[in-house]
Amino acid sequence: MRSTRPDLTAAVWRKSTYSDGGGGDCLELADNIPGTVPVRDSKNLTGMTLHFGTSAWVAFIDGIRAGAH
Repeated sequence: MRSTRPDLTAAVWRKSTYSDGGGGDCLELADNIPGTVPVRDSKNLTGMTLHFGTSAWVAFIDGIRAGAH
């Protein structure tokens, strides 16, 4: 079964606060799309996006904060 991708025209993309802003390897995410967190390469704004369920994204961030590898 294939899922439908959300409409990202209203997405508000942001880079991590850890990004140096020098145009290097950065990811952007949009956290204003209900039910999903899309992630993209900041150097390829029209390229593919990865979509994470909100609960999966929260678990990922919590793991990083807790020092999980």
